[in-house]
Formats: sequence, C-alpha cells, structure tokens
Amino acid sequence: MKTRSFITMMVCLALSLAIAGVSYGAEKKKPTAELSLKYKDYNLVFVSFDALQAAHVSSLGYPKKVTPTIDEMAKNGFNFTNNISVASWTVPASMSWFTGVYPSEHKLTNKFAVFNPPNNKLSNLKELSPNLVTIAEVLKNSGYATGGFTGNAGVSGGFGYGQGFDQYFFDKGKFGSMGVSIPKALDWLKANKDKKFFMFLHGYDMHGQNVPAEGFDYRFVEKGYDKKFTGSAQEQEALREEGLEKGSVTLRDEDVKFWRAIYDEKIQRTDAKFKEFLAELQKLGLMDKTIFVLTSDHGTEFYEHKRFDHGFSLYDELIHVPLIIKLPKQKSGKVIKDQITSLDIMPTILDLLDVKMPEKAKTQLRGTSLVPSFKGKAVAKEVYSETDYRQYTYKRSIITKEGWKLIYTLENKSRELYNLKNDPKELKNLVEQEPKIAYELEQKLFAQFKSIGNDLNAKQWIPGLNPVYDSQAKGAQKK
Repeated sequence: MKTRSFITMMVCLALSLAIAGVSYGAEKKKPTAELSLKYKDYNLVFVSFDALQAAHVSSLGYPKKVTPTIDEMAKNGFNFTNNISVASWTVPASMSWFTGVYPSEHKLTNKFAVFNPPNNKLSNLKELSPNLVTIAEVLKNSGYATGGFTGNAGVSGGFGYGQGFDQYFFDKGKFGSMGVSIPKALDWLKANKDKKFFMFLHGYDMHGQNVPAEGFDYRFVEKGYDKKFTGSAQEQEALREEGLEKGSVTLRDEDVKFWRAIYDEKIQRTDAKFKEFLAELQKLGLMDKTIFVLTSDHGTEFYEHKRFDHGFSLYDELIHVPLIIKLPKQKSGKVIKDQITSLDIMPTILDLLDVKMPEKAKTQLRGTSLVPSFKGKAVAKEVYSETDYRQYTYKRSIITKEGWKLIYTLENKSRELYNLKNDPKELKNLVEQEPKIAYELEQKLFAQFKSIGNDLNAKQWIPGLNPVYDSQAKGAQKK
C-alpha cells in the first residue's frame, strides 16, 4: 500500500514538474502569439542601408559573416526573405516607401522633372504629386517628433523627402556616410528622447560611389590580386557608364571577386556603425520603446548580367532586398518567406503604431500591412517593379507567387521570362519556350499599370537623357 502511495506521489510530482517546465519554456521563449501587435505611441526607427543586395546578407544565406548586427536583429525579429523593391535605384524606390505608391504615381522617376539645359527642373513631390501624403506627415500630425538623417544624393530634401519632417538632414557630400548621419541622428534623439518619435536613418556606405573615409583595408580581397582595380569611385563610375553605353563590360573572374570583396568590407563597416548606434539608443533607454524597420532601397549589380551598379535593369540582384522588423522586447524571431513588396512597409508601420490615418492616406496606399504574417497568416502576393533610369531605358516587371517573372522593356517591346524556382540567377529566357505564360503575364502587367492610371500603351517610350551624375551632360547640372 505504501509502495502504491509512493508511486502515485512520484507520478504527480513528475507531472507537476513537466507542467512547470512547459510553462517556464513558454515564458522563456515569449512566442510570437503573445506579442502585442499594437504599439500606440511607441517610437519607430526606419533604417535604409542604401544599395544592400539581399544576396550579401548573412541572415539571408550569405556564407561570409559580414552583417552580425543586422543578423542579430533578424534573429530576434521578423525576417522577410523575399522582399521585392518597386524600383532598382534610390530616387523612385525611396519615395515609394514614404508615400506607399508606385513610382509611376508619385512621379519621381528621375532626378529631373524637366531636363532641357539650361531650363532644368528638379523632380519635387509637392509639384509632381501634390495630393499625396507622406508617412512623415501622417506621423507628425499624430504627435510624433520627426527626424530624417541621410547621405543626400537620391534622398535629398530638394526632391521633397523632407516633407513632414521637423528636421531633415542631408550630408553636404553627394553620397554621404552613416558616419556623418548617425552622429546627427543621435544629437536629435538626445533632444527628443522624452517624446514619441519617427526617425529615418540612411547612408550610402555600401554604394559604389562611397569609399571609406580612412580608405579600404582590403580585408576580404584574395591574396595575390594584381590590383588592376583599387575600388575607387572613379573606377566604379567608369564601369557603370561603360555597361550602359555598350550593354556590358568585360571583366576577369578575379576582378569580380575583388569588387565583391570590397563590397563586403563596406557592408561590414556599415554594420559596425549601426551597432554603435544601437548601443547609444540602449544608453538612452530607448530600445524597449522602439520599433525598428531595416531595409534597402535596392541592391546593386556585380557582373551577374555583365553590368555594374544599379537602375538599368530589374533583375533580382537589384530588386531583392532585406526587410527586418524588430518589435520592442521581442526575444524570438520568425522567418517569413512569403513574397512581398516594399509598398507594404508604410501600411505596416501605420498599423503597428496604431495611428489614425487620414482618408487621403488610406486611399493612396497600394500595399497591405504585414502584421498578420507575424502570427502566421499568409501575405504572399504578385509584385510589380519599374525603372525609367536616366531615360536610358523604361522597364516594368511582374513576379508571380509561383515564381514566374516577366521583364518588359517598353522602348523596344522586348520580353524576358524566367522561372525563378528553377533559374534563380535569371540566365535562361523562356519567352520562346513558354509563349502562353509570357503573354498572360504581359497582359497582367499592362493591366496593373493601367489600373493605377498609367496606360503603358498610351505613349511612345523614347530613350533620352536625364542625368544623375556630374560626368553626364557636363555644365547642365547645378547641385
């Protein structure tokens, strides 16, 4: 009898310990289901790592550990592995974050709204699309202090990016570093830490036209490289322009490896600067009160399709970019593989912050909130991208949820069809083998743009000149 009582007691004890263990484990892990998805009056820091290609981010599968700080945020946040930008260069892509609409709609598709020397006119949001409201304006009207700290060039205040910001800083240099924008951002934070705030933080540290102030240390360059290239902005510019003029450049394998190596160095250096920024936020006691959104406006080319830089095409090396959303006190992360668009960022931010949206903002948004995906709901969708880069070319693309991708070039009506599941590097054009799929996607692509007021058949698409850099059309640009 005593034996039976002892056994019963031990079973009960074991069950109690097991239940306690489950409870402790659940508490320790803090599963996503228990996270609040409404963060009214919390802060938000939106970070743009300009020109960061998804393929070079360690938490997205890159074998070199060049993004430890970003990876830590991904580990403890929501890591969207299939985020597609609406454009392949800074001016149109970044303004789409701020407005939630396609470049065709906000109309900042090139640096100049009018390029007819000497009567040049810079693109400006207020003039081109006066009815659009920006995310900074929505948050400012909801009582947020708003500050932007950037590297200038494609996100210069002259384009209208400062619309809705209390303070909008852009580096006097054309492709400024986070080494400049971060100290400015921290000064502003210290003055506004007792208010709820929205911060946009940006730098060109990974861009081809930015070189570390102290020079490269070539930490990832293979020993024995003959130094045909040094990684200078001038060399990168020459390769970019040659690719545009001739359709391609010719490089040795060791040269491509060199350029990727210094890109990795730039990425690692930028990641370290971001780590220091986060450490300062921790000292200010802001980490548990702040949502972080980390992304990039576009990637960049390193000879995947025989060219350099970005803007001219819509291949995945240019439009597949990271997106990480880290919530306050979030300790466990989630990988979300659904295909989404950069247009989803603005509605997601406004949803998380639980702000009252003006009717104007509600009706203009083309994306949808990603918050349902935090708890497992599917958010995958077809995505569309575009580029009218410098009027060299006019391209539009569609990627289906099943992984079919069509790139349509408007000036010559050429089509490229890829199956991204079988051919992720987009090397085999299947237009001839799959004419039915190509036709259906073309119809869908044209219908989509017509639905947003851009009939692609309504005009001629004639290549021209709309420069970004001083080396083009010398004497015509005044910055």
